[in-house]
Amino acid sequence: MASSTKLALLGGNPVTIEPWPTSNTIGEEEKKSVCKVLDSGNLSQFRASHGKDFLGGPVVNRLEAEWSQYFQVKHSVSMNSLTSGLFACIGAAGIGSGDEVVVTPTTMIASATCIIAYGAIPVFADIDPLNYCISRRTIEPKISPRTKAILVVHLFGFPVNMDEIMNLAAEHGLFVIEDCAQAPSATFKGQPVGTFGHMGGFSLNYHKTIHCGEGGIVVTNDDDLAIRLQLIRNHGEAVVQDREISNLVNAFGGNYRMTELEAAIAGEQLKKLGWLTEARIELAGYLTERLKGIPGLSLPVVPGPESRHVYYVYAMGYDAKHWGISRELFVKAINAEGIELRDGYVRPIYLEPMYQQKMAFKGGIPFTSKENTGDMNYAKGLCPVAEMVHEQTLVFGKFCRWPLTKQHIDQVALAFEKVFEGKEELTKATC
Repeated sequence: MASSTKLALLGGNPVTIEPWPTSNTIGEEEKKSVCKVLDSGNLSQFRASHGKDFLGGPVVNRLEAEWSQYFQVKHSVSMNSLTSGLFACIGAAGIGSGDEVVVTPTTMIASATCIIAYGAIPVFADIDPLNYCISRRTIEPKISPRTKAILVVHLFGFPVNMDEIMNLAAEHGLFVIEDCAQAPSATFKGQPVGTFGHMGGFSLNYHKTIHCGEGGIVVTNDDDLAIRLQLIRNHGEAVVQDREISNLVNAFGGNYRMTELEAAIAGEQLKKLGWLTEARIELAGYLTERLKGIPGLSLPVVPGPESRHVYYVYAMGYDAKHWGISRELFVKAINAEGIELRDGYVRPIYLEPMYQQKMAFKGGIPFTSKENTGDMNYAKGLCPVAEMVHEQTLVFGKFCRWPLTKQHIDQVALAFEKVFEGKEELTKATC
């Protein structure tokens, strides 16, 4: 344990005053690749017309091929963001008014907005308090005759048990879409997440493990779904006749296209995914060892030996009763020691105004659409575990990422130990 020194929040010296290094994974490789594209003058080669350029330029095509090889899938379809990718997944699955999609309430809001955009209804399943993800146990009671798909989010880098999800989906004839924005290179039983479902999406947003500023990739092993993803990405309504597409449901599209510049960066970043992921796992394992002797913390669940958690953030549960101080005060005390810690995550999506007021489009559509007559209960208390995690127990930090070292992890552990030792002093000072 740390020595009994005065807490920084009470005027003592913090564990560290040195700012941590930023995680800039962009190097000379990306610069050279971008300059090559700039020198070509061909910054994007998509055309919304029938022909080879409907699928983009050579750098985009190369990225998609390399992504498919890396994840061992038949098709990779690049997008300008995973938000666009999720919209395309919902569209490609033929989802629309009268349909329901089961999804977690604890995720970035686009994981549910994509359902609303096609006139369908999100149905929220509660989360597991240990890994913060939905599971077969929480999904199954939410399935109805209107359910068309399950949208699984591998939150914080934790790999959901996809055997259970896929078995449940097969029993009910449902699509499975995986949101792997925070879990690139996470595996379940040795297989990459994103490759179990009918479609899986990865984010290349600037704060992800690898990135190209913005961007996303959707993978699938289904030929027809790949075509429909490509249609939605690039104004599909302009080419359905020439491509002899007979199923026009959701075949219209937008501009979800990735540029050659973004693809050039993403291609180099993909080469770094392996060692960047290993760095996260190593640091997370070390932090778990350092923290496991501190009571009142629920440390990240480690999946079985054939699976791996990739620790987009290091998330843990906090027991305020055990510590005797509120979560808010605990986080303030840790922050005062020079360690960035956050409490909560996003509040459950259904508590946002769009769901509380049931207003997305004019007239309250899709909530007021006559075809949508199913479960639209978004009252507080709907997902009690998700609410409890957001309001009371979850704390997390971005401790486990390159170029941080075990010395930085030691600072995290020292701050936790110091606050634990000084919790009674902190309680007295704040009474």
